[in-house]
Amino acid sequence: MDTEQIMNLALKLAGFRKVPEDSAIYVSGKNIKKVLFSLDAGVPELLLARQLHFDAVIAHHPMGGTAGSLGFHSVFKRHIQQMMDAGILKAEAEKAASRKLRQLDVEGHTSNYGQAVDVARLLKMPCMNVHTPLDEMGRRIMSEKIKGKITKYSKVRDVVNALNGLPEFKKALTKIEIRLGKADDHAGKVVVSHGAGTNGGYEIAKAYFEHGVGTVIFIHVIPGDLEKLRAEKMGNLVVTGHIASDSVGINPFIHALEEADVSVTTLGIIRD
Repeated sequence: MDTEQIMNLALKLAGFRKVPEDSAIYVSGKNIKKVLFSLDAGVPELLLARQLHFDAVIAHHPMGGTAGSLGFHSVFKRHIQQMMDAGILKAEAEKAASRKLRQLDVEGHTSNYGQAVDVARLLKMPCMNVHTPLDEMGRRIMSEKIKGKITKYSKVRDVVNALNGLPEFKKALTKIEIRLGKADDHAGKVVVSHGAGTNGGYEIAKAYFEHGVGTVIFIHVIPGDLEKLRAEKMGNLVVTGHIASDSVGINPFIHALEEADVSVTTLGIIRD
């Protein structure tokens, strides 16, 4: 395979028509048979790949370029469509996403977007990252797992138990946590908020709660947002864990690569 075929495989699996702004091919390569697939990759992973004679490096999170800085905030807009799918009016969804969208835009100017990419070019090491397509796959898998187990009578503990049926959560060092609400609380309508660049934060969780969602699932949350949500006392927040949740979407892609006769060695990924 070449790097373009690898990217197209990820897009096909996720049902995407184009490469999202947080994913990129930094250095193209052909005849790729052995890859180092790392949750995060930078200069150390590139050097390791060269030393161990890998044909390419695939990262999940952006390594640099516009995918890691100037364009990353654009995929956060996917939260707006997810909120609309849950019944929130477009104007209200846009308002809920606006503060963090601006924040990500500003933060994009602080990153050293060229370092790892320049090293890859010097090493002539093909490298790329695939972020949102795999996170979207993970979101769908988690949503389907819940859908198959949860009824209108279910409790929050039932949501956690359903997700714990996925091997990535069973193997993770982190455990799924109920950060807001209690295990015996009524779950109500459940939404998996994931696959939009990064966590939606306080405003997006609040918007879901205000529009009839009983349980919101984040893969991570910062303490400040959690404290604000606790003060509101509006619903249930289940946090599944960053690495395990990312791995849920990464593993199907790894299987597809292996089926295409590409050998995959992983770093930081919980294999299923």
